[in-house]
Amino acid sequence: MIRHTILPYAWMLFGALAFALMSTLIHGLSTTCDWQVIAIARTFLALTFAAGLATASGASLVFFRPRVIWIRSIAGSLALMTGFYSFTRLPVADVLTLTNMFPIWVAVLSWPILGVKPRRPTWLAVLAGVGGVVLIQQGNRLSIPTGEGDGLLRGNTWLVAALSSVCSAVALLGLNRLHRVDARAVVAHFSFVSLLFSIGSFFVFPATKPLQFSGPTVLMLLGVGITGTIGQIFLTKAFAAGDPSRVSVVGLSQVGFGALLEMIFFDRSFHGLTLLGMGLIVVPSAWLLLHRTHLDLPDSQLN
Repeated sequence: MIRHTILPYAWMLFGALAFALMSTLIHGLSTTCDWQVIAIARTFLALTFAAGLATASGASLVFFRPRVIWIRSIAGSLALMTGFYSFTRLPVADVLTLTNMFPIWVAVLSWPILGVKPRRPTWLAVLAGVGGVVLIQQGNRLSIPTGEGDGLLRGNTWLVAALSSVCSAVALLGLNRLHRVDARAVVAHFSFVSLLFSIGSFFVFPATKPLQFSGPTVLMLLGVGITGTIGQIFLTKAFAAGDPSRVSVVGLSQVGFGALLEMIFFDRSFHGLTLLGMGLIVVPSAWLLLHRTHLDLPDSQLN
């Protein structure tokens, strides 16, 4: 059976590369575009693709019900916006590391939301993840200038990146109650809500750059949408054909891809504390994904 072949993991690897490329493009656009503009471009293209795919396949779109779909879409939209904000102010690999802490937060949030009490190894993973965040921050203070925030988020960029992973965890937990809804309809609903949130953020947070689009900027914005869409396609195919927990572990490779792309395009070097901090986040996250029985959660929550 295909579930036992290497193909799903190859798809996830290509998907991780696509997401790393998207993240690198977002970081590169930070000098010419506000993060809100990048998010609008990304979500608009995603909505166009998702709605077209759902309509072409004859899937029934949903809007008001089930109500839990709003939890998934709102949490996912917050994860997207905080992630895009962070990518324009922090190094790519660091943000990818922080946003991929979601397995840790799934384990913690499953207690109040699903009544599944985390076990001792899970709490150790949480502590390791928190320590990893601290080490990444300290390592970067010694090697690169600290990025500046704006508006209400000034000085809290690291917390914003970590918040993105918390929102992702809430969105994933919401998927557990949406197993009867067509996946394409769920993606279309999320894309619509995230577009509304992205447009709204343009008016809530002050813009710092004029809306002047050059040819390279437009091409990079299109690249964000295309690579994000390609990544989503490969991710969906991988989860449909392979073991969700193991596929998720392969997805953590985007941290490595992001680091490699930063070294190539931004000439970045990594401090030892930064690398140690990344390891303290990625390794426990991978462990939680591979030992999801400690969470007592079904596979659908890891999709």
